Amino acid sequence: MIKKRRISAFSLSFLDIMACGFGAVTLLFLILRHSVVEEVLPDPKLSAEVVMLKEDVKNAEHDRTELLNSLDQLELQLVSAQGLSKRYLTDLEEVEESIQSDPDERIAMLRRQVEELENETAKMEEVEFGDKVRQFLGEGDRQYLTGLVLGGERVMIMVDGSASMLADTVVNAVRRRNMEPEKRVESPKWRWTVRTVEWLLAQLPASSRFQVYIFNTEALPASVDSEGEWLDAADSLQLEEAVDGLKAYAPEGGTSLENAITALKDFPEKPDNLFLLTDGLPTQGKASPGSTMVSGEQRRRNFLSAVGQLPIGIPVNTILFPMEGDPEAAALFWQLAMTTQGAFVAPSRDWP
Repeated sequence: MIKKRRISAFSLSFLDIMACGFGAVTLLFLILRHSVVEEVLPDPKLSAEVVMLKEDVKNAEHDRTELLNSLDQLELQLVSAQGLSKRYLTDLEEVEESIQSDPDERIAMLRRQVEELENETAKMEEVEFGDKVRQFLGEGDRQYLTGLVLGGERVMIMVDGSASMLADTVVNAVRRRNMEPEKRVESPKWRWTVRTVEWLLAQLPASSRFQVYIFNTEALPASVDSEGEWLDAADSLQLEEAVDGLKAYAPEGGTSLENAITALKDFPEKPDNLFLLTDGLPTQGKASPGSTMVSGEQRRRNFLSAVGQLPIGIPVNTILFPMEGDPEAAALFWQLAMTTQGAFVAPSRDWP
């Protein structure tokens, strides 16, 4: 007699199927990534730079607000003065028509009042639109935002007059160095530098004093026989003499920034604003180098030695006309500007 087969819910086949399913689920769990969080650490340098940029933007917005408030006040004063002037003119016309007793004295008094108001109006207009002894118009009469602080009671402009200021490349600079002085003064890079100095002089307040020095291995004033003297920015003849001396100079020789800064000791009063126009790091220190070839490290040491001679408290504003083969120049001059509360500008060819 055949025995009846017992049916079980947990047979071997069923257990195999369950094991395979559990294994598949376990395999998928191991393959898939769960709760993986990538932690992104901020770059300390970038964070510091962002903080500095935010601070600069905040300061710029504060300065802009103050300037706008000052301009609004001047416009209100100007409108008020113009209104008073028109009122007095009207009164004067009425008095001239209707006055019967002592007309000459009354009219003279009213005329004096009108003249005083017109003088005050003229002064306000000069403050609003600028009071510049020397005018400079670039191509298209364009204005640029440079960040340069152009004021100051004593403004020193130091211009690099070495042979490298003849061209942007070493080969062209060497070629132009061997030309006659009449040809060197016509070099595009040097003429660009002279135009920049003319622009700076045109921005000087009439109440300030200035001096323009040209330096290569030594430093001399652009105006003859004016060593250690501050010139009057309100004197157009002295401005023209400085520009003419710069135009007549033919760049030559090496670059000693240390000798240029040492020349500041000749002045009884130190400058309160310094503009440095150059194209790179100095090729020598106080004395000439021992060899004709100067390494980048030596130029860097010459720069640091020169900066060490700089009097404390003078903002240094550098306008850099880049020269090939001097990659550290921009970084070091920018660092100098930040340290001295000055500015750093690498202008385009069409500026100013």
